[in-house]
Amino acid sequence: MSCNSVCEIVSKTNKFVMKRESLPIICVLLFIALNSSGREPLANEGKSGLYVQSIQQVLQLKEQEVDLATAVLIASEYWNDNVPGRRYLTKLDSIALEIRTRLQSRNLRANEEAVAVINKYLFGELGFKPTKQENDPDDLFLHSVLDRRQGQCLGLSILYLAIGERLGLPLYGVVVPGHFFIRYDDGWMRFNIETTSKGGFVENEYYISKYNVPQCNNDSIYMINLNKIQTLGCFFNNLGSSYYKVGDRELALAAYKGAVQINPLLAEARANLANVYLDMGQTERAITECETAVNINPGNANARNSLGNAYTAQGSLDKAISQYHQSLELSPSSIYVYENLAIVYCKQREFDHARSVLNQAIVLDPKNAALYNQLGNIDRQMNDYKKAIRKYRKALEIKNDLADANFGLALCYHKLGLIDYEIRAYKRVLAVEPDMIAALINLGAAYAYKQNYVAAVTEFKKALQLKPHDPAIHYNLGVTYSNKTDYEQSAAEYLKAIEIEPEMAEAHRNLGFVFYKLNEYNLAWKHIKIAHRLGVNIDEGLISAVKHKLK
Repeated sequence: MSCNSVCEIVSKTNKFVMKRESLPIICVLLFIALNSSGREPLANEGKSGLYVQSIQQVLQLKEQEVDLATAVLIASEYWNDNVPGRRYLTKLDSIALEIRTRLQSRNLRANEEAVAVINKYLFGELGFKPTKQENDPDDLFLHSVLDRRQGQCLGLSILYLAIGERLGLPLYGVVVPGHFFIRYDDGWMRFNIETTSKGGFVENEYYISKYNVPQCNNDSIYMINLNKIQTLGCFFNNLGSSYYKVGDRELALAAYKGAVQINPLLAEARANLANVYLDMGQTERAITECETAVNINPGNANARNSLGNAYTAQGSLDKAISQYHQSLELSPSSIYVYENLAIVYCKQREFDHARSVLNQAIVLDPKNAALYNQLGNIDRQMNDYKKAIRKYRKALEIKNDLADANFGLALCYHKLGLIDYEIRAYKRVLAVEPDMIAALINLGAAYAYKQNYVAAVTEFKKALQLKPHDPAIHYNLGVTYSNKTDYEQSAAEYLKAIEIEPEMAEAHRNLGFVFYKLNEYNLAWKHIKIAHRLGVNIDEGLISAVKHKLK
């Protein structure tokens, strides 16, 4: 691993720079003050890692000089500008000092005997506990764990490791697929500590079985004692997920790249990196990372699902189906995989297979509105609009603001000629997602069909505000203005459409008609000839009328 390359990737444009440049001075002053008071220093005092100000500097340290808490608090300070990292380091020192005092009062050494004291104080008296649901990105960060006294497995484990580091305990992070825990290992005594279970001791076999740890791989990162840099690499992986959840794809990408470079055999980091590449349209890169993840851990259901998504984007649909099926064999209750599999079957027009897959998912999750919405989409693709309507309505019974279901309803109503119902359905869509361009355009077209041209123009202009360079929207406005006999505005919109897309044959044809109405016969003939060259049918009456005027 090259630390310089990791620094370059993870800390692009100094994204993880500690904002309090006085931190080293404060650390030195605190160190002097504590030692002048006669207190025995904590085990981590004097380490270079206490004085770094950026992730770049952390990764350039020797492993034994890294202070894990300082490193992760640098990331906290970038995540939240209001995090004073020094204050949290002081809080950690206070917890460690209290535990050391308790050990000394009982004549206990800082060895395996300390674990019970730590557990009682952290999980009993202070009340640290795991989060009930791992959906809050803040639960990863050390500052949040200390404030809320709760966190994800990794967040609680970093807290535990930071305290152990201050007490001089031989504690190590251990990663398995989808989980992180602590191990005590002094070379003689070795046991696991589960921070999500009040520090309880758990055998290796439990983790291997529960988390489907890949076997027969001497180079595996799973179940080994991690050094602090490797633990930081696991943190980067979760950090990437935190940024991904809040929609910051650039920082998610940087964090995942750092995680992969530090821990190249961490399959989860590679699969997560692949998902970002897929979002960015870099399909081949996504496939490479997913295939590597699956080779590292063939039992990783999420990696196989991600590989299925990448193959779908590539158009390798049979390969995608194979990966989705293997993912479901490993994790039969993953509803999103059933959804993905159904989408691919629909692409292959294997609608019966798609229905079967979705019905299996509904058995597992009968209150999932998205599944009924997908069934509605299948019926609509098969032109069974009344059946599709029933499915969409079922989805809306479960989730009445599901925009996709209302959009599907609107499309069905249009096919059945129920334009008033169509308009109402699009309004419900836009009440939830006011920026859905397809709904705005279709609503404008529905108003135009009802000859409510003022309302149609309003909706098309809303769409143009979101997508000003879309030739189709300009074309629709041109048609609408023409229908309301506002030929100057109509011509202006058609001209904008062909400025963006010069080969739009229908716009040239319609300009022939509009310029004829505006008595611009030369321009009318010019656009009629272009439309003819582009192969669009032109009304013979218009051609004759323009020729007559030109004579």
